[in-house]
Parts: sequence; structure tokens; C-alpha cells
Amino acid sequence: MSSLSRLLRATFNTSSIRRFSSAATAISETTSTNAVTAAISPSKKSLTRIVNGEKNPKRIVEKFKKACESERFRANIAVYDRTVRRLVAAKKLQFVEEILEEQKKYRDMSKEGFAARIISLYGKAGMFEKAQKVFDEMPERNCKRSVLSFNALLSAYGLSKKFDVVEELFNELPGKLSIKPDIVSYNTLIKALCEKDSLSEAVALLGEIEKKGLKPDIVTFNTVLLSSYLKGEFELGEEIWAKMVEKNVLIDIRTYNARLLGLANKVKSKELVNLFEELKASGIKPDVFSFNAMIRGSINEVKMDEAESWYREIEKHGYRPDKATFALLLPAMCKAGDFEAAIELLKETFSKRYLVGQGTLQLVVDELVKGSKREEAEEIVEIAKTNDFLKFKLNLSSQEE
Repeated sequence: MSSLSRLLRATFNTSSIRRFSSAATAISETTSTNAVTAAISPSKKSLTRIVNGEKNPKRIVEKFKKACESERFRANIAVYDRTVRRLVAAKKLQFVEEILEEQKKYRDMSKEGFAARIISLYGKAGMFEKAQKVFDEMPERNCKRSVLSFNALLSAYGLSKKFDVVEELFNELPGKLSIKPDIVSYNTLIKALCEKDSLSEAVALLGEIEKKGLKPDIVTFNTVLLSSYLKGEFELGEEIWAKMVEKNVLIDIRTYNARLLGLANKVKSKELVNLFEELKASGIKPDVFSFNAMIRGSINEVKMDEAESWYREIEKHGYRPDKATFALLLPAMCKAGDFEAAIELLKETFSKRYLVGQGTLQLVVDELVKGSKREEAEEIVEIAKTNDFLKFKLNLSSQEE
């Protein structure tokens, strides 16, 4: 038994598990609107359409700021999140700052739920310093700081991949601000520890959580479970899975997918298929990540026909293959020398407008050139150029062997 496995066994007790709300739910709030405002203001739905319907980043900002004059619009958490994500995708962080700083002129900023939302949005943009500033300014606005805004700040640093800062703030701020961390706080810390390769510390926290009168929830378990399998700690992952079953934790699709991945990586084909059947029998619908795990398992056993069969199941179940699907299949086909199948699959992805990573496409082109199939490689490059959603340039610089 590994040291991490022994640590896991030592940290658990047999208390039952109940589910807690996620961090995203914890930072949401309901803003009431009086009847007069409702009567004279444009509907929240119409304002949302105006913002969502715009494609030009600068115009998005202009329309968003104008819409924010409506109290009902400011209560729309989803449109704030979507707008920030769109601006981040467009690499317009200055515009993210512009719309979020605009919020400071509204009285909503004196409400902790609204301030926590702005902190979280800055975190999603990777702008942790701005998130910290909003948190620090809360007392100036007579806005209390409780575990709600504390969790938002931890999340902002976590999303910005400042994992050491997450740990530092968790250890320092509760004492300074008389805040008692809740399960969301611990889940954020555990996620940060797993990301910074401190899995043993994350596992140790499972015992501390219970000592603090809290209970690990499905998010807690899923985080350490997936991290265990990803980091090659298969035995530890199996013990966590067994503990979840023992404690009657309500297992979800993320739990199943984590273990499917662990079994696929360990090349345990029989157990992998049995678990997939168990997943279907449980009433939980497998998703694209489930099928990707099955594809990975087949590839690891060099069963390409089987891998392609699992690929076909993705569409049959109503999903679209993702970048990870093709990052698995296409290189494996090339490695097996089945260039024809790789070319046909690529042509299919173009015709159905599936997303394929640039690295995966370039790898296929390189392998075709190395395999003395330059003509086919040039065909792939030409097809890629005709697809507007492919914004990158493939090169044919590889030398034929």
C-alpha cells in the first residue's frame, strides 16, 4: 500500500456524506426590483439580447455598459459571465476591466453577493490583482466580507493558476477577518493543492474537514479522485472510490469518468468495460468524456477497430466529438500506419465542422509527409484552408524519410 493510500485510510471516518452547493451557487444572489422600475425599464430579456447579439468587442462593451443602467439587467448573472468569457476569448482584457470597473458606480457594490460576482469574473479573466482590489475595497463601500466573498477571492486566484496564493490566503485571511472556511473554501484549496502536485496534502485535508465539523461532498471526492488517477496513483484512486461507495456518496458522471480514465490508463480492459456497463445501468447517461476514456483504453491495447467503434458511439448518443477525441484517435491511427483511416477521419471532421486542435492537425500532416504521402498531406492542408473556423496555418516543412 502506497504512503498516500495509508494517509487516505487514516484521514477518513465513517460519517455520512451530504451534498453542498457549488462555489458558483454560493456566490449567486437575487436582486429585487420594485414595481416602478419594472414598469419604466426595458425588460432584462431584451437588454440581454442586445448585448448577446453584438459581435464587435468594442460595441459589446458599449451596449453592456448602457444596459447596466437597468437594475434588472445587473441582476442577470448569466449575461455578465457570458460577456466576460466572450471578451476573454477575443483577448480584450482591457474591455473586461472597463465593464467590471463600471460596476463600482452602482450601489449594488455594497452588497456582498454582487461584489463577490465581480471578484469571480475577474478571476475567470485571470485578472487576480483586480479581483484582490475589489475584495480590499469592500470595507470602503460598507460591504461586509464573509466566507462568500472569501471563497470568490480564493476561486479567482485558483482560476488564475496562483495556487500558492490560494494556500497562503486560506491560512491567513480567516484569522484576520474572523471568517470560518466552509466546504467550498476547502474544495477550492484542495483543487489548488492537486494542481500544484501536492496530492498528499490534499488527501490529508479530508480528515481536517471532518475535524472542523464539515463533511466532504461530491466535489471534494471527485477532485482528489481524478487527481489520483491523472497522477498515476491508481491504488489511491481505487481507495477513494471504495470509500465513496462505503459512505454512500451520490456518485455522478464526473466520478465515473475519473475512474474510467484511471482504468484506461492502467490498461484494465475488463474492469473498464464492466464500469461502463455499470454507468449505463445506473441511469446516468455517458458523455463525450466517458467515450474518450473508452477510446483511450482501446488505443492502449492497440485495438484500433474497437477505438473507432467507440468513436461512432459518441454521435449515436447525441454528442459531438471534441478536440481530445481527435487528439487520441488521429495520432494513434498514424502510429498504426493506417494513414487512409486518418485522412478519412480528418475529412469527416472538416465536413461536419468538428473542432480539431492545431497540434493534432500538424502532427497528422507531419506523419503523412514522413510516410511519403506528401500529396495527401497537401490535400489536408488545402481542405483546412477552405474552412473558416480554422484560423491557423499548417506547414509542410517536414522532410520525407
